[in-house]
Amino acid sequence: MTREHVSIHGKVQGVFFRASAKDMAYLLGVKGWIKNCFDGSVEAVFEGEKEAVDSVVNWCRKGPPGALVTSIDVEKEKYLGEFNDFSIVYSHA
Repeated sequence: MTREHVSIHGKVQGVFFRASAKDMAYLLGVKGWIKNCFDGSVEAVFEGEKEAVDSVVNWCRKGPPGALVTSIDVEKEKYLGEFNDFSIVYSHA
């Protein structure tokens, strides 16, 4: 099991990035959260089987149609197993 904390930069808000990422995470059994940030980026935490988390993170490098990802920062964190599902956080931070 693994945990990745990612920040996705570019044209990633207003293009269904969060909803599409949630769908992808659900399909792969990945848990965590995703949210928009004030600076226009999208931030997420993904937890689950390494291959599934890697697949979601790789998907984030391109995102849904309409997104234009210019960079992605990925930080491996200690797996905590703290999530029951994958959710969209609707508050900026």
